[in-house]
Amino acid sequence: MASQQSQSIQTLLEAEKEAAKVVQQARQYRVQKLKEARTQATKEIEEYRKFKEEEFKAFEASHVGTTHSAQVAVDKDTEVKRAEISKAYGSHKDTVVKKLLDRVVLVNPELHRNLKKAE
Repeated sequence: MASQQSQSIQTLLEAEKEAAKVVQQARQYRVQKLKEARTQATKEIEEYRKFKEEEFKAFEASHVGTTHSAQVAVDKDTEVKRAEISKAYGSHKDTVVKKLLDRVVLVNPELHRNLKKAE
């Protein structure tokens, strides 16, 4: 009976060692799978980033022409308005200078309307 108990204990110890090995292997497998998942996720993120960058560059390239043509149109319009302003300046310059000089030089002395005359 002692021999049978000793053999049972020995079997239990071996089963416990085997279970510990299985648990250790499961832990290692889990760690390995987590590392693989991280690596795969990083790779997918990098591929997605490259895809979006290419998509953005294509979008930017397709809209650069639109921006350039809009800039050219604005520049032309600005030049036309600038020419109009210069023309108006040239045609009214003499009149404005004459009016300013008349106001400064030709002074008509009179009492201010708020000043009461002394009686």
